[in-house]
Amino acid sequence: MALEGLPDHALRDRFELLRGAEHHKNDLIMELLRRIDNLSNDYQQMSLDHQREIQFNRDGQLRERQLKDELRKLQSFMNRDPFVSVLIDGDGMIFEDDMIRRGEVGGKEAAAILWNQIKDYVHEKLPDVPSECRIVTRVYANLKGLAEVCYKAGIAERASLVEDFYRGFTGSKILFDFIDVGPGKDRADEKITELFKLQLSDYRCHHIFFGCSHDNGYARLLEQYTEPSLTVRVTLLEGVPFERELSLMKNQYSNVRFEDLFRTEKINIYNLPQHFVPQAPVSSSTPMARAPSEAAAAPPLQNVYQSPYQPVTVNPNPNPSPAPSNTSTMNPKATSWASTANAAAQLVSPPATPTPTVSYPMTSEEIPRNRYGQRIDPPVVYDKEVVNKVRSLKLCNVHFLRRDCAYDPCTHSHKYKITKNELQSLKTLARMVPCFYGSECDDPKCIYGHRCPFSVTGRKDCSFGDNCKFERELHGLDATVVRTTKVGKK
Repeated sequence: MALEGLPDHALRDRFELLRGAEHHKNDLIMELLRRIDNLSNDYQQMSLDHQREIQFNRDGQLRERQLKDELRKLQSFMNRDPFVSVLIDGDGMIFEDDMIRRGEVGGKEAAAILWNQIKDYVHEKLPDVPSECRIVTRVYANLKGLAEVCYKAGIAERASLVEDFYRGFTGSKILFDFIDVGPGKDRADEKITELFKLQLSDYRCHHIFFGCSHDNGYARLLEQYTEPSLTVRVTLLEGVPFERELSLMKNQYSNVRFEDLFRTEKINIYNLPQHFVPQAPVSSSTPMARAPSEAAAAPPLQNVYQSPYQPVTVNPNPNPSPAPSNTSTMNPKATSWASTANAAAQLVSPPATPTPTVSYPMTSEEIPRNRYGQRIDPPVVYDKEVVNKVRSLKLCNVHFLRRDCAYDPCTHSHKYKITKNELQSLKTLARMVPCFYGSECDDPKCIYGHRCPFSVTGRKDCSFGDNCKFERELHGLDATVVRTTKVGKK
């Protein structure tokens, strides 16, 4: 392009235009360089972050692998030796009479039946329980007391059969055990309760079979564990029908009755079996032992009523003579409180008891004891006419004497308005049945006898001889009261 024809100012304008374009070009280059620098810094930061994430992920993967290995080992350890537990209160969940009568053989049979029944129930009803689960069984009871009850109820020919039974039960399976808790209130309950809590939180224990249908006290324990995750792990075993409080909550748990294994009725300790009904002592002081003419001439038993805390002195004929018994007077098949009352009305009065150095307590929370710590009952007294009347009324002695009859409905009367004399006669009849805790009993409300009411201090027998319901050690106790034990209310 020719520049000769352009004026000078046009050339200058063109120069300024080119210089401005150069300036914009430089600005653009500088902006691009700044952006490159920023991108380079961002890249470096992201690269560092990426390296850190890679390291973190690598460490996390290693840690996860380690944790999985540890979890696998822990699960393997926790899955070792899985078991189901069978907890039985043997004081109330009592095996069938026929098994107990057969002693050790019956115990082995009971263990085998229980094991098979549990195994079948787990297989059919608990599919989540491993098939290799072992069955751990614990039966807690007062062996001596249980043996005496079974013997006196006519279930066993001798008390030692119950020991033989549980020896066979324990020896038949490695994980089957009977634990003798000894005498004392709630000893079995406490041990079973604590073991129940322990096993319910044990991962290896997949299920608990709980034999407790006879005792309302276990309702306090079960009502603490009503969450579905816990109730599905417990099955209640039913022997005797569930007591009232347990029956109200048994629907929250599975429950089962194993047929022909446990008794379905409580042992009736209020009735005496045939071979334990006391026979009247053969004495000339009883009309039944006299010739008819002598009986007519004999003075009648004096009708007396005295406080149970004061001794009574009756002068029986000291020269007894043998005579045939009168089966029409003493019914050997009588097994009720009424028959006991009938027998009591025809017995001679007990010999006078030495006056104690400490008076018998008058409060319901005190228990009199002699110098050996043995519980001493006040002397028994009775009024023949009142006893005969009480016998015909069929009163519930547990209701009138303890106010806590457990039978609903009860077969004996609760509504009768009892008099003071009648109440004393009822106390006397109840005392003729031995308490199976003997002289160690610490229940201030106990209505049963803790020493033979017909024995004399220092002599280990009485007029009943071998037919006496009381054990030999409950005869001849020192009746001198030296102290009292006050039992606090719970």
